[in-house]
Amino acid sequence: MPIVRALLNLRSLHWKIILLVSTACAAMALTVGVLVHESTLRRSMHEGAVRAVEQLDLAQRDARRTGGPAPLAVPAELPDALLRQVERHGRGTYYEDGPPAPVYWAAEQKDGQLLAVRTDMTADLLTRQALDRHLWKYSLVTLAVVIPATALATELPARRLRRVARTARRITAGDLEARTGMGRRGGDEITEIAATVDVMADSLRDRLAGEQRFTADVAHELRTPLMGLVTSAGLLPEGEATDLVRDRVRVLRDLVEDLLEISRLDAGAERVEPRRVPLAELVEESVARTGLPAVVTATGDPVAETDPRRLDRIVTNLVVNAHRHGATPVEVGVSGPTVTVRDHGPGFPPDLLAHGPQRFRTGTEQRGRGHGLGLTIAQGQAKVIGARLAFRNHPDDGGAVAELRLPPGGNDR
Repeated sequence: MPIVRALLNLRSLHWKIILLVSTACAAMALTVGVLVHESTLRRSMHEGAVRAVEQLDLAQRDARRTGGPAPLAVPAELPDALLRQVERHGRGTYYEDGPPAPVYWAAEQKDGQLLAVRTDMTADLLTRQALDRHLWKYSLVTLAVVIPATALATELPARRLRRVARTARRITAGDLEARTGMGRRGGDEITEIAATVDVMADSLRDRLAGEQRFTADVAHELRTPLMGLVTSAGLLPEGEATDLVRDRVRVLRDLVEDLLEISRLDAGAERVEPRRVPLAELVEESVARTGLPAVVTATGDPVAETDPRRLDRIVTNLVVNAHRHGATPVEVGVSGPTVTVRDHGPGFPPDLLAHGPQRFRTGTEQRGRGHGLGLTIAQGQAKVIGARLAFRNHPDDGGAVAELRLPPGGNDR
């Protein structure tokens, strides 16, 4: 499904926002955890040093009051760092992280005697470890809540963006009535983008409608004087100049008729009159009417449910186009509901393969000259009868291949 594929696209904006929020939350939790850990450690060390000094002073006072032994220490039993502090300042403190247990030393050189005590820091260590565990645990709990919440919060904008993208693809495919339906006032940036796409579609539809009306009007206006020109050309005396004039008049008449046909296709005025026809026989008759050489081969005796007049128009245009822009031999194949027309010329240009035939464009110079309406009309008539017309180049010699696939409905014998 498209929605599932969009959700699984790890490069989408949806997942990038989730990753950004998760990274920000993890960085914040790590920063807070390190600051709290360092602050707690410094406080614990300070309090441990104060307690160790207080215990040393208390032990000396008790010894003087009770006459008991002072807390004497052997230098070999004390850490070297503590001894250096005593030698330098006469007093010092030092934290020793076990084993068997973490302690805080306090030592003092007094009356030629080395006095020292140590304070057990196990409780402080356990407190710090418990605090660290709580920080990590609640940071993970926070991430477990924030990430799904972020995913849910970003899904709606991501869905709206996908809707805009789908609408844009429909417009690109030719559906000029496609709209996002998100409104044009207020809202956020996505609403603004959607409104812009809708306005663009309205403008594109109006411009195309104007061009179609212009094409139809020009064709209709040219038809009347053209008929008079055809009649006048028929009255000219026979000769080389007359043949040249008649040939140009015929080309102009065909062009006007093509323009009229395109205008009817654009306006949706064409109506289908389907009936059952022998497909191979109909294709052979269509090729024969062109007066151009082509090899027709048929597999079996297929029957199609289609409009024979429009199918004849499609096959005729494809054969004429193959001779005009390609090279002989031209081969026409009928297999089931599929009609294939192939030439041995330079093939279709990349632009036509990518975007389909366009009126008044024939592609590269190698494809010859012309007004580029034959394939446009063939494609339009194929849509009218519900067929699919595809263009490709032959993988072996690069010749152009046009494949017309009729809709199912006929019985192949």
